[in-house]
Amino acid sequence: MALPQAIRSRAPGRVRDLPTVRAVALAVGLIPPRPMHSAAEAALLGRLAAGARSVVEIGVYEGSSAWVFCDALTADAHLHLIDPFVDESGWALRAGWRATPAATRLAVWRRARRGGPKPCWHIARSQDVGRDWHGPEVDLVFIDGDHSPKGCREDWDVWHPHVRPGGAVAFHDARADLAGGTGSPGPTSVVADLFRVPEPPDGWRIVEEVDSLVVVGFGAR
Repeated sequence: MALPQAIRSRAPGRVRDLPTVRAVALAVGLIPPRPMHSAAEAALLGRLAAGARSVVEIGVYEGSSAWVFCDALTADAHLHLIDPFVDESGWALRAGWRATPAATRLAVWRRARRGGPKPCWHIARSQDVGRDWHGPEVDLVFIDGDHSPKGCREDWDVWHPHVRPGGAVAFHDARADLAGGTGSPGPTSVVADLFRVPEPPDGWRIVEEVDSLVVVGFGAR
C-alpha cells in the first residue's frame, strides 16, 4: 500500500529525488510513479487506448503513463513498453532523474495484474525496436522518449509505418510554441515541421490536442 501523500510530502526534496530511494520505494509499492503528464493528458491517453489491442509506449521512466494504459486496456491487449533507461541525449529528464528498470517493471506489473494488458518490455532504444518490428499493426504509439529533435523525429519515422488505418500517434511535450501549451523544444519542432504545415504526411492529420499532448491520426477524417 502506498504511503499517504501527506506523509510522502514531509520527506525533504533531496531525499525524495534520490534515484536509489525512489527505486526502492517504487519497487515495494510505497510510492506511485512520478506523474509525467497532466490529468487532461491522462484522460486523453486512456480514451485513445480504450478498445485497442496493441499499444506502444516510448519512454516509460517510472511508469505513470503505463499505469494509464494498464487501466484502459483489457487482458487480451498487449502493451509494449520501450525504454533503454539511459537518457543519452540529456533532453528527456531533469538532471539527476533516472529510473531503475526492475522497480518500474514491478510497479507496472502490480497495475497490470488488475485485469489489465500483458506488458511486453523492450529495454532498448525505441528507434532500434521500431526498425526491427515484426509484430502486428499498432493501434496507438505514444512518443515520450528521446526529446531531442533528431531522436523524436526518428521515433516518428520508424514507428508511424506500423500504425494501422484508424490508429494514432501521440506526441508528448509537443506544444511549447502555442498559447496555453507546454512542452519541450524537440517534440514541439517535430510536430510543427510535420503537421503544422499545408501538406502534412499523406493520410495523417492532427485530431486532438491538450496541454502538451498532440495526437495525430492515420486515415482520420
